[in-house]
Amino acid sequence: MPDAPDAPAVSGTAVGSLSAAISNAVVGLLHDYTGRGPTHARTTIGPDTIVVTLRDSLTKAERTLAQSGQELEVLAMRRAFQNTMREDLVAAVERLTGRSVEAFLSDNLHDPDVAVEIFLMHRTDGNNHNSNHGAQAPSAGQRPELP
Repeated sequence: MPDAPDAPAVSGTAVGSLSAAISNAVVGLLHDYTGRGPTHARTTIGPDTIVVTLRDSLTKAERTLAQSGQELEVLAMRRAFQNTMREDLVAAVERLTGRSVEAFLSDNLHDPDVAVEIFLMHRTDGNNHNSNHGAQAPSAGQRPELP
């Protein structure tokens, strides 16, 4: 998706190819780090957000632990993997999109076995400066104005 409102539009085919490439990169990294990738991945691309939804990604050992009451330990281990993979995941998305990632968020559930990787893309104006659409930060004690 374009960085700025005046950037050229991206065709639906290009977005579909980019979505597939991001899904494949995330699945590949999960496989490399955990020994098993998810059986289903879907990437949704918005103007400033990329969301990768993953299903059936827990290993057999993780599923066994979760079924025996160790859900919290499984989720803690997944968070540790996500923290370890953070740099590689961000680098892959930046390489594929040509944009920089401002923030990366990740979470898992064990039942259902679903995970999300969320990439908040850095917003820029046409001159590669931060854009806040003309809004100014409120002074201390002031409430921000809503559009």
